[in-house]
Amino acid sequence: MRNFIFSFLALLLLPAYMSGQVIKGKVSDNTGMGIPGVNIVSATSKANTDLDGSFKINAKVGDILNITMMGFDNVSVKATAGPMTVTMQESNTTLNEVVIIGYGTRKVIDNTTAVTSIKAEELTKTKVLNASQAIQGKAAGVQVIASDAPGSSPTVVIRGLGTALGGRAPLFIVDGMPVDNINNINTNDITSYDILKDASALAIYGNRAANGVIIITTKKGSGGKTTVEVESYGGIRSTLKNVKMAGSNQYSHYSNVALGNTTFSQDQPTNTDWFKAITRTGSYTQNNLSISGSSENIKYFFSAGYYDEKGILNGLDYSRFTFRNNNDFKISKKINLTQNFSVGFTHSTPKPLDAFTNAYKQSPIVPVYFPSGQYGTHFVGANGFAGSGSSFNNVGNPVAQLNFFDEQQKSITMQGGLKLDVDLFKGLKFTSQFNTEYYTWKKYNYQDTQGIWLAADPTRIVSSYDPLLNINLLNKESEDYFNWNLTNYLTYNKIIGNHDFEVMLGVEQTYKGAKDHIKIERNNVNDIQNYWSLENVEYAGNVKSLTDVLYNKRTLSSYFGRFQYKFMDRYLVTGTVRRDGSSQFSKDYRWGTFPSFGLGWIISKEGFMADVKGVNLLKLRGGWGKLGNQNIPLNRQSFASGLSSYLGGSILYPGVTVDSQVDPSLSWEITEEKTIGLDFAFLDNRLKGSADFYNKNTNNLILNTRPYLAAGVSSNSPAHVGAVSNKGYELSLRWDDKINDNLSYWVGGNFSNNKNRLSSLSNPNLPDFFGGSLGNGQFTKILNNTSVGQPLGSFFLYDYAGLDSAGQMLYYKANGAKVSQGALAIGDRKYAGSIMPKSNYGITLGVNYKSFDLSVNGYGTKGSKVYNGKKAQRFSGENIEEVLATNFVTTTNLTGANPAPFNQVPVASTYYLESGDFFRINNITIGYKINVKNSFVNSARIYVNAINPFITQKFSGFSPELNGDGDPYGTQGIELDAYPTLRSFVFGANLKF
Repeated sequence: MRNFIFSFLALLLLPAYMSGQVIKGKVSDNTGMGIPGVNIVSATSKANTDLDGSFKINAKVGDILNITMMGFDNVSVKATAGPMTVTMQESNTTLNEVVIIGYGTRKVIDNTTAVTSIKAEELTKTKVLNASQAIQGKAAGVQVIASDAPGSSPTVVIRGLGTALGGRAPLFIVDGMPVDNINNINTNDITSYDILKDASALAIYGNRAANGVIIITTKKGSGGKTTVEVESYGGIRSTLKNVKMAGSNQYSHYSNVALGNTTFSQDQPTNTDWFKAITRTGSYTQNNLSISGSSENIKYFFSAGYYDEKGILNGLDYSRFTFRNNNDFKISKKINLTQNFSVGFTHSTPKPLDAFTNAYKQSPIVPVYFPSGQYGTHFVGANGFAGSGSSFNNVGNPVAQLNFFDEQQKSITMQGGLKLDVDLFKGLKFTSQFNTEYYTWKKYNYQDTQGIWLAADPTRIVSSYDPLLNINLLNKESEDYFNWNLTNYLTYNKIIGNHDFEVMLGVEQTYKGAKDHIKIERNNVNDIQNYWSLENVEYAGNVKSLTDVLYNKRTLSSYFGRFQYKFMDRYLVTGTVRRDGSSQFSKDYRWGTFPSFGLGWIISKEGFMADVKGVNLLKLRGGWGKLGNQNIPLNRQSFASGLSSYLGGSILYPGVTVDSQVDPSLSWEITEEKTIGLDFAFLDNRLKGSADFYNKNTNNLILNTRPYLAAGVSSNSPAHVGAVSNKGYELSLRWDDKINDNLSYWVGGNFSNNKNRLSSLSNPNLPDFFGGSLGNGQFTKILNNTSVGQPLGSFFLYDYAGLDSAGQMLYYKANGAKVSQGALAIGDRKYAGSIMPKSNYGITLGVNYKSFDLSVNGYGTKGSKVYNGKKAQRFSGENIEEVLATNFVTTTNLTGANPAPFNQVPVASTYYLESGDFFRINNITIGYKINVKNSFVNSARIYVNAINPFITQKFSGFSPELNGDGDPYGTQGIELDAYPTLRSFVFGANLKF
């Protein structure tokens, strides 16, 4: 009976046993650490690992177990009866790449902050001088306003403008050294360009971080053998868009109507294209050489690069030579020393950019040269032709202007540093880094004063030149400074079970040396440059002015720390704090504390996501932080001289007095930002992207204020009086796919939207700050109490109301009445938009097919305004655009679309304000890798680039991208004396040995 019962139970349990049993095991990474949350799937069941990586799953011995985890290569193993041990290797995907953060690195997947990392191959595709221009359109929330003028620096704005009068540029960190710009860096030497955008990432840099931080890392040696890389390219440049000007006969007709008489013949013998007369086909070349490699204890990298450009403006040349040496020395198993050194030499022959404006304005009836060989001038004779007679405008000869402008500039920038890394014991590392920077610059400008006077009027002769005036004028300037930075910090890493910690503590001392600027003006020097400086020659008699300014040095002492924590490989916490003390401020307001925190949740690693197909990453992150901007207007004591006290009709006490107030509480502007973001990757990481939302407020904006009447002074002084708000969102998306071994492609894009406004002012005693001067007595921008609610840098203009029956321009009064410009008052002006766009966007796409590669990048803006300043600067007798020279209102054409010809200075109005929206293809690259098998050449690639080949724009001028002086309250956004955007075609080759 007992045997029967056991047999019966065995028959009952056999199907269950045959269908599966409990398989146990542990999943670890390559260090032996258990991995929690791993998905384990058999044919009939599924499970997840627990906190220490252990698992249990119902499966038969011999079943295939598919083991998957985001960030690791998939594993398939057969189930065994005994406890299983499975090791997973981290997958080689972008999820395991690292981004550079302040004083360290972080895996992309573990990062809780908004950081955009742009790699070397992306930077070098667009062949431009400055790497910041190459990132245009490649990072959401980052606006790059570039100029194609040789040697110029683009303006970089990260998440909107936060200050009106302070510095707006981000802080650049190059291999640990804080610098003001990167004009001295060869783009080919850069390995990564990381943009820190939100306060959680930025607060580690304290009172220098309010405008964002860009961290640039240069190349190092790698590989077991020496590699030599050579790249050379050359290109030609021309204007992307031209403006059609009126011809000589059109000009004559227009001007005669404006004057009301026949001053100019309408059968002109000359029709000068002044833009063509002052420009040429530009060209530029770049040649790079690098040598890199490594041995057991040394990694080395050497590079040299030479850039040479002939600008489209005649005589405007620029060249730069760079040299870099980066070495890593392994002193012992625990000690590593890194050394970097770079030097950049620049030489330029600048030319005045107002030659473009003069070429626009000068009459086409004026020849470049008269038959006598003299420069053509703005005089009209009785025959109505240009020659001797009466002056009809005040524009000089643009060709003569360039020929007489004799200036050269040279600079040297040297940067170097040492970094020592010591592993004190397991998990604890000490880093000490010292960097230095030396800069020297000099220039001369020689003016042939007598020659310029003679060229201005063909009737003038040398004997008529006033002997008391200068024959010539020589201006020489020089500047130099020395900066250094010392940083020491400890980094401790520890993993305890499912807890992953990193703590970093450090101190830093930054010294920006006193800048020495010397300027001297002399007249009547020898016209041969070699004789400008002779030993033991007394020059006191011809020195017109001498200026020697030593700007104050600035020091910064800092303490900082960061805590990073990861739990169960899915919950992330980051906290930072920095305390800065700046010598720029008074004793009681010198120190400030800048904290931040960030949180992250890797949702895709949760167990409930195991059944969700196609999701590789889903991470939610957010944070808060406080930032500072110490690059602000400082209290400067102003003095008034020549003051006198009278007693009985005679001067009793002549002298000097203090004429400004000093605010002892003045400190840095402070910005607070809250942000939330989502990172995602789907469909085997083919579709990746992110979305960010932020709210950023600067609460103690610095503006100049009027002194109170009782103060007894008259000069304005800076104070904390306002607040600025920036709110926006950013979206990035990219699809990468591989069709087969020969064909792959990608397509991506980004979009950002920002709402900027001056949100409040707390001081009613603000003076009117006028900006955007047109050089004709008109201004286009204002900052005062009426600016609250408006974007920074907004245009402040009269509102154009159309034409009256006689073709005269009308404008709206504040009460809505239409009047001519003579009846306008400043109270009739209105705010009419800003140069800063509401939205920026970029696109990228590319294809790789066998040995061919094709990539396209584009960039656009939406919601900005630009002012056609060259058109609005008109005085009497200047040229006009062809569209204005036709179909204007006359007594016989009352329905003309354009105003009747006029010779008065027009007021600054919305008539000249145009849309700044544009979309431009920034770069098209086609490359081909040459088969170099059985050759001493390791790889070879040739390529063709088209830079800015196409643009769609609404602006009628040369370019809607108008950086100007980089100041939103200056000439930024105004096309006046502006260098046109250029179209370039480049051919190059890259060889590796």
